[in-house]
Amino acid sequence: MRTILAAGAALLLTLGAAEAECPRAEPPPAKARPDKPAFPAKPPCLDAKGGCPGWEAYSYNDAIKAYNAQIAVYRPLAEAYVKALNAYVKAASDYAQCEVKALQ
Repeated sequence: MRTILAAGAALLLTLGAAEAECPRAEPPPAKARPDKPAFPAKPPCLDAKGGCPGWEAYSYNDAIKAYNAQIAVYRPLAEAYVKALNAYVKAASDYAQCEVKALQ
């Protein structure tokens, strides 16, 4: 009889400890954060009264087009990373609420 009571008490303690265990939030890995492409440097002649010579204006225009292509690739990666960060924030909030409930 004592063995059964001891086993029952041990089972209740084990179940109570399992309930008190709160899942911890894991942040997204830092290596998942995409690097934002650098905006091309604006040539000084762009602000000058006479403007830029044709070749410099075309070069800057080509750099802007390349930047736009890089941003098109970057945007979905950044959005996915933000989604992972928001999931981490929610998981951290759930963890904190679980810990508060465990204290009550």
